[in-house]
Amino acid sequence: MKEPALPREELRGLFLFEHLSDEQLDWIEQHAVLEHYDGDTAVHREGDPATCFYILLSGALRMSRLVSGADVEVKRSDQRGSYFGATQFFVHQETEHTYGATVHAIGDLTLLALPSAEFAVEFRNWFPMAAHLLEGMYLGWRNSDTVISSRRRLLALGELSAGLTHELNNPAAAAVRATASLRERVAGMRHKLALLAKKDIDPDLLEQLLDVQEQLVKTVADAPRLSAMQQSDREDEISDWFDDHDIDQGWDLAAIFVAAGLKTENLDGVLESVGEGLLDGALRWLAYALETEILMGEIEDSTTRISVLVGAAKQYSQMDRAPHQWIDVHEGLDSTLVMLSGKIGDGIRVVKNYDRGIDHIPAYAAELNQVWTNIIDNAVQAMGGEGTLTLRTWQESKQVRVEIGDTGPGIPEEVRQRIFEPFFTTKGVGEGTGLGLDISWRIVVERHSGDIKVTSVPGDTRFEICLPVEEQASL
Repeated sequence: MKEPALPREELRGLFLFEHLSDEQLDWIEQHAVLEHYDGDTAVHREGDPATCFYILLSGALRMSRLVSGADVEVKRSDQRGSYFGATQFFVHQETEHTYGATVHAIGDLTLLALPSAEFAVEFRNWFPMAAHLLEGMYLGWRNSDTVISSRRRLLALGELSAGLTHELNNPAAAAVRATASLRERVAGMRHKLALLAKKDIDPDLLEQLLDVQEQLVKTVADAPRLSAMQQSDREDEISDWFDDHDIDQGWDLAAIFVAAGLKTENLDGVLESVGEGLLDGALRWLAYALETEILMGEIEDSTTRISVLVGAAKQYSQMDRAPHQWIDVHEGLDSTLVMLSGKIGDGIRVVKNYDRGIDHIPAYAAELNQVWTNIIDNAVQAMGGEGTLTLRTWQESKQVRVEIGDTGPGIPEEVRQRIFEPFFTTKGVGEGTGLGLDISWRIVVERHSGDIKVTSVPGDTRFEICLPVEEQASL
């Protein structure tokens, strides 16, 4: 008779087997085998025939799946009794079962392995009704989840794309307008330079004028930001200076010189360089030069903004980064705000109270971005377009804390007790799947060994997410 892989009392100590009968345990003893794996050894690979149902006895493992060619880690576990491998062994299929993920050992690993085909037959004999129900539930869940997940992803993609498109459109339109204006100003500057040349300017004087231009152009980058009152006062001063020196329509030029950061003493320098005779033409030519510099600054700012937005989209999607990495939670929060900016709108004030000194944490960055998205999106909807959205971060011992608060109507106690349940939603039929907070809870608690909790009174709802700053075996 074959020697059992584990003593009877150890088998019954595994939660899967604790309620089996002696006869059922006899079958397990006769068919189960112990398998040992060294660290970083593959137990099985995604897509291979699913021949074994595995139960973890000791050690730790990591599970990963291929997503668009990238190896994405989906789970880690060191819990004795955890099972994996041919977990759908009870489902009848015309095609051969395959493993849905790749499993590697983290350090030395000991498993109890059962042949899935034989186990399936015996399982159906032991629990015929349960096997039938499980198979029906699994197939029904898989079909509905495929449809719902696809629809949810499309809706999320549409909302995020709309927000990003809105944000990209503003700087792009500004760059287009500035480019058109720049073309006109360059043409005008060439015309003014031609007029100056016709006056037979002394070469030394022209060179001196060009030096003045270079000096004044450099002031544009350092031009101070002025209030409306300060802007008006400066324009009045420069307009008065133009009137004193008989410059026609000087008020039209004043706004350009003020925007460039110039004062009347700068104009005195121009007068000293060119004299009264060339002052009018020189000032108008300099105005064109200053305006072209201002417009080029606007184009640079707009294209930089576009680059920042694209960078935020890349950070949000993590499309060019490793799935599991050490991250700064602020980057994900900021990129999520950018992606949702179209939804947040102008009626909601965003307050950031970040502690930039907190530790980086080991995490699946793209998944945490989904958590921020779900909670912020719910907060925005709760406020109905008006209110304050507050994001706060701090660290307590070995945990980084992220708090997302809103000034909406609050969550009633009876609802608050159920908000993390799958498919529970207070939204109207068809308006929500009830999966957003359930997914967030799973990502934070199950994937990152963290915690997520909520406190709420009318006008003050806060979600607090706690994340460990050290690697966890159960990630």
